[in-house]
Amino acid sequence: MVLPDLYLGNFKDSRDREQLSKHNITHILSIHDSAAPMLQEMTYLCIPAADSPSQNLIQYFKESIKFIHECRLQGEGCLVHCLAGVSRSVTLVVAYIMTVTNLGWQDALKAVRAARACAGPNAGFLRQLEEFEKTELHNVRKWLKEEFKENSFKDEDEVQILLSKSCKPNGVEVDVCDIINT
Repeated sequence: MVLPDLYLGNFKDSRDREQLSKHNITHILSIHDSAAPMLQEMTYLCIPAADSPSQNLIQYFKESIKFIHECRLQGEGCLVHCLAGVSRSVTLVVAYIMTVTNLGWQDALKAVRAARACAGPNAGFLRQLEEFEKTELHNVRKWLKEEFKENSFKDEDEVQILLSKSCKPNGVEVDVCDIINT
């Protein structure tokens, strides 16, 4: 769990009916090359996208944010997954966290990594998160507030708890900017 009712996983997780039921997951955002509905009882948003630095994911951010947010507002769980649950799905969840909190992409990614240590968007997706923060985030936050009004989520507090748990390999915090510039 990244936030209440928001889960991040891999392809296998998306077919595990027992775990989906246990966590009240009713919505699945599936993002990979052959994304398609798998379980009849689930509500899906399927995004065909490659795990390639040149793949444009920004075009899917707003649609993904709306799908996740509507699900959470209904008190139901949403699983966001790609094949490995490392790059594409993480990128969408980071964009969502940036939108519902005051965090920039670096801290939002740190929070996701605290919940899912293997989280690691490819360099192209990191650049897109940085671009989203600089060019579109303000307007998407404004749109979300206008579209859905206020909510009772404590996402800012939840993310701060995750950030306080974020691990530092060998006692040294890794700067994700170093990943982008390589």
